[in-house]
Amino acid sequence: MMKKVCIVYNENKKEALGFYEKTVAYFKKNGVTVCPIEEVKSCDFAVVIGGDGTLLRAGKKLIVNSDIFVIAVNMGNLGFLTEIKVQEAFEIYEQVLKGDYELEERRVMEITMGTKTLSAINEVVISKGGLLTKLVKIGVYSNGDLMNTFRADGVIIATPTGSTGYSLSAGGPIIKPTLNAMVVTPIAPHNLSLRPVVIDGTEELVCSIKDLDGEGYLTVDGEQICKISPENKIKIKYSDKTLKLVLPKNRDYYDILREKLKWGNKLY
Repeated sequence: MMKKVCIVYNENKKEALGFYEKTVAYFKKNGVTVCPIEEVKSCDFAVVIGGDGTLLRAGKKLIVNSDIFVIAVNMGNLGFLTEIKVQEAFEIYEQVLKGDYELEERRVMEITMGTKTLSAINEVVISKGGLLTKLVKIGVYSNGDLMNTFRADGVIIATPTGSTGYSLSAGGPIIKPTLNAMVVTPIAPHNLSLRPVVIDGTEELVCSIKDLDGEGYLTVDGEQICKISPENKIKIKYSDKTLKLVLPKNRDYYDILREKLKWGNKLY
């Protein structure tokens, strides 16, 4: 039986706190030690209670343990990542303790800029400085070859997991999470013929700003990281880390898309 669990919850939501307390009580009752995220390396599995944002923030700390897997309980809105419903959570807790569960691995990108290394579960965004600033020219190279120079508000490089996020809003395709791929999606490009490009997950990208006097911003998983200038080279590739998620039984990815995107529903 699993012996140690790390539990993370959205501290800004009262209902998440209440469910966290019930979850802690359940695992203690079943002989499982509850640990803080600082002790994640010694844990067998984790529970994240909140929305996708909560999981994205926690996921960066959880993946330092290559063996850990996550039960992601949705207490947010859309919940593409946190797809386990509150009503079924305790049933899934029980299944996990019995060893009766399935996992799905989500790829994680490694971003390097100078001496700084970051991880992205959803996407990397290179964008202009604000609404009133001019378009930015971003060169994107794949394995040393020029893919394109994008003159746009920015460029999104997304994982399949992130393909249903910002990239989708910018016109990018939905990519099934099990595929080893990335999607490069321009944001409001000046040239209307520019379209999102799906590339192989083994490719390594290098991005930089091409305007000599230009500047932009690097954002990783929705958190603005830093201002960038033409001398910065941003390297993006898949790391050997993955985010392992427990799958709810009798539900597949297409169920999630139909439910979350309201496919087939009347929207008025």
